[in-house]
Amino acid sequence: MRDHGLFGYNLRLALRNIRRNPVLSLLMVAAIGIGIGASMSMVTVNYRFQMNPIPQRSDVLHYVRLDNGDPTVVPEAPPNQLTYIDATALLRADRAFRQAAMSRARMALIPPDREQRPFFADARATTAEFFALFDAPFEFGNGWTAEIDDAAEQVVVLSAATNDRIFGGENSVGRTLTLDSADYRVIGVLDEWELSQRFWDADSGGGAGSSLEDLFIPWSLIVANELQRQGNTQCWKPVDGDGLAAFLNSECIWVQFWAELRSPAEHAEFVGYLDDYVSEQKELGRFQRPLDNRATPLMPWLEEVSDTPEEALVLLGLSVLFLAVCLLNTLGLLLAKFLGKSGEIGIRRAVGASRRTLMQQYLVEAGIIGGVGGVLGIVLTWAGLRGIDAQFNEDLSALLSIDWTMALAAVALAIVATLITSIYPTWRACTVQPTVYLKAN
Repeated sequence: MRDHGLFGYNLRLALRNIRRNPVLSLLMVAAIGIGIGASMSMVTVNYRFQMNPIPQRSDVLHYVRLDNGDPTVVPEAPPNQLTYIDATALLRADRAFRQAAMSRARMALIPPDREQRPFFADARATTAEFFALFDAPFEFGNGWTAEIDDAAEQVVVLSAATNDRIFGGENSVGRTLTLDSADYRVIGVLDEWELSQRFWDADSGGGAGSSLEDLFIPWSLIVANELQRQGNTQCWKPVDGDGLAAFLNSECIWVQFWAELRSPAEHAEFVGYLDDYVSEQKELGRFQRPLDNRATPLMPWLEEVSDTPEEALVLLGLSVLFLAVCLLNTLGLLLAKFLGKSGEIGIRRAVGASRRTLMQQYLVEAGIIGGVGGVLGIVLTWAGLRGIDAQFNEDLSALLSIDWTMALAAVALAIVATLITSIYPTWRACTVQPTVYLKAN
């Protein structure tokens, strides 16, 4: 109880001293806030890009690659996507517990309410097991079955945002909307889905963009309706012929493929099947490079294709140095502030105040300054992340955001850094000889 009362006394003295010299206190708060804002912005960018986007499933999700490419080139890793031929063969073989082929499409969406303006929707064409594979939450309805996919039925699953935009958030299952001049029946609406990144999208470097697609449709419709595909397509040899059929039978890669493998044994068996499949294709004149087929677990895969720019790591180092400069400036300001109170300290020492008591008081004052600087740093971090987000073409607002962990870390860093910085100025101020000031007064 006595210690609690002493802390309250020191707190009141600290607040009085801060109000007594507001300009110097604001300068220290600003220096700490700017340093924290710059460093935490870069820490957040690096942390977010490297965090596990789906921890409850990351140990079983594997990204599948086959080494089908130019035989005159020996790359360090297989291509990031598959041909239509190979994706179809893997789906038909069905060797994983769950699996999904997918690619992106762009579709003109005409709402049923003709007063609403049409817009282009970002669509993901994928197979039936996508939703179970990635633990997708549904608010209304559900996904489609393999039979619906095989029959290329025109059904659609909407994101929560798209359902809010078109149907006002109501249960739209059974409603119809127009996509690329064809009518699609809504069979499901996803619930709010918090994603740190759209990790399944290999075409965007492991999914740097965190915004969910507007809608999801059966993968077979890519071919059946000849949809406008989006994303990167690479062909190491010319397409033999014209038209969609020639393209589908070409060596062009544009399909992404994920598999759920629940144990090392399942993984070994699946990769063994991939090797056997490719060996068979080699006999047909395909896959002219040495065997290098992979089913890479989610986190190693994201590390391999991470979109975290090298510049972000450099800026992280520079921001830490900038924080150090801000703390050095704070140290100088604290030294000037506390030494300016040498007379007061000397008199208090003469009437019995111990060095420990005085140091506690001034450390409390430094801690308050650091805490306020940390709060300012959170605001500046938010502003910095919004500025970084504005530099990207894709919405990264969910990825580049501050959660409670990062906010508390910013305040804690500010307080701890300020307390460490204040140790020397506080010690210097408390080592004054009281006799000097007693004689002067």
